[in-house]
Amino acid sequence: MDEENFKVAFNDVDFCLKIIEKGYRIVYNSYIELTHYESKSRGYEYTKEQEERFNIEASNFKAKWKSFLEKGDPYYNKNFSLDTCNFDIKIT
Repeated sequence: MDEENFKVAFNDVDFCLKIIEKGYRIVYNSYIELTHYESKSRGYEYTKEQEERFNIEASNFKAKWKSFLEKGDPYYNKNFSLDTCNFDIKIT
């Protein structure tokens, strides 16, 4: 984990992209149910300092993975919109 550049945010996605970059794949088992409680262990980001740190980490992530982000996720369903985070159906 790159804790220097991603102290709180994006460290999980950075790790997954490193795995893909090395030629490995991440296996998904549809019979397992996992629950991810975003912010449960670290709390919400209310302060100016926390917001600033998040913005720095977002910039670090975008810079580090620029070429991947420009190409797009090869596994993202082409029928979903890229304009929302709700997996809305793309309107053509």
